[in-house]
Amino acid sequence: MTRVTPTRILIVGGGGREHALAWKLAAEPGVNEVIVAPGNPGVAAEPRVRCLPDVNPLDAAAVVAAARREAVELVLVGPEAPLAAGVADALEDARIPVFGPTRAAARLESSKSFCHEIASAAGVRMAASAAFEDAPAAVAFAAALSAGGGGVVVKADGLAAGKGVTVCDTLAEAEAAIEALAATRGPGQPGWAAGGREGEAGSAWVVVEERLRGREASVIALCDGRQAVALPAARDHKRLLDGDHGPNTGGMAAYSPLPDLPDDDAARLVDTIHRPILAELARRGTPFRGALYAGLMLTEDGPILLECNARFGDPETQAILPRLAAPLGPLLLAAAKGDLEVGGPSGSTAGQPLPTLPGTVVALVLAAAGYPGTPRSGDAITGVGDAMASGALVFHAGTTRDADGTLRTAGGRVLAVVSRGSDLAGAATTAGEVADRITADGLQRRHDVGRMDAAHDGGDPVTAGPSLARAP
Repeated sequence: MTRVTPTRILIVGGGGREHALAWKLAAEPGVNEVIVAPGNPGVAAEPRVRCLPDVNPLDAAAVVAAARREAVELVLVGPEAPLAAGVADALEDARIPVFGPTRAAARLESSKSFCHEIASAAGVRMAASAAFEDAPAAVAFAAALSAGGGGVVVKADGLAAGKGVTVCDTLAEAEAAIEALAATRGPGQPGWAAGGREGEAGSAWVVVEERLRGREASVIALCDGRQAVALPAARDHKRLLDGDHGPNTGGMAAYSPLPDLPDDDAARLVDTIHRPILAELARRGTPFRGALYAGLMLTEDGPILLECNARFGDPETQAILPRLAAPLGPLLLAAAKGDLEVGGPSGSTAGQPLPTLPGTVVALVLAAAGYPGTPRSGDAITGVGDAMASGALVFHAGTTRDADGTLRTAGGRVLAVVSRGSDLAGAATTAGEVADRITADGLQRRHDVGRMDAAHDGGDPVTAGPSLARAP
């Protein structure tokens, strides 16, 4: 089967995930130009990539106008906030092919209680949970759920940039987490889903879940409303500090592949997780076209769904895309048009993964001082050119550039250093050595990426991996 390649692509967003997508797509045969709105300084430096810094990604009318003006053949919506704001809906109404779900379908991410509802109806296993409109009821449920000593997980029902989750060992910790969410309810805060009914007064704003034990994994599938093609599995490091200590973040590192969830097994999980969810959404009249991210816990009883996201993961995307040996653009366009037939020489057959390059890829996030609380902006960044000269990739997430060319921090997660190695230990070692070349006042990063899996894999550290600069 021959798929059509989009020659001009608009990516909505300006973070590290969008930089990685622009890097991948701009290098593919048949793609003439990738346009990113608003983009960032790193994105703007990529060959065949142009930024539209004045386009607000949350302004649906502005995104539609940019897509028409630039005569693009595909729009890819990167972050969750524009999806929850209905940007994909506006593009669909304008008959512009868009890879990204409608606002209604994106409720899988913008409301965790809705995700539980859909998964239950679809027969997909999730942790025992309940959603609440008031704190006392949530605390009472947490007490009952944690009576066996297993702890609970407290989550903001709405969007919280990956930081609205608290893993609690004791009931006192759960009560504190619930009270903290209650105190911050309102637009732009955890517990409030931007643009979603789940953020309205009188509806659930906190979800209390059973705490599951095991290793986490992420399986992202490209979906056309019915069919799904799996990307390679990845694992991220959500906690800020080494040893999985400190507060939750949007993600401090990611790597792929996984020793405990090979790509073949990840592709087969699509049949039991992604496709049933797609079928249930379609049955309700809200077909999902975009990247359906399944966050899993690999327990002794098998994989259990923790959450769904309605877009590519960040920083998982930065680790997955350098592994792909097949063009991404034709798959995205086919999914956007609802015609992602599973099969073909460059695609995936049912239960089979996409072709990949050998080795392991690690994406190591460098975060600004103060992250994930109140990140500090304006600190000068040095060493990025030196890091890239090593053959590693450096994806920008929260940076800005002065008129004199000085690169500065402008967000919580600032950069991601991406390196390849023959195994996990080698890729992590190389990423750390390259990251040490980049400096900024107060810059934070993890130093233990994949250490547990590297020991399990039996890999020996290597001093360098092959360059990623010329990977397709």
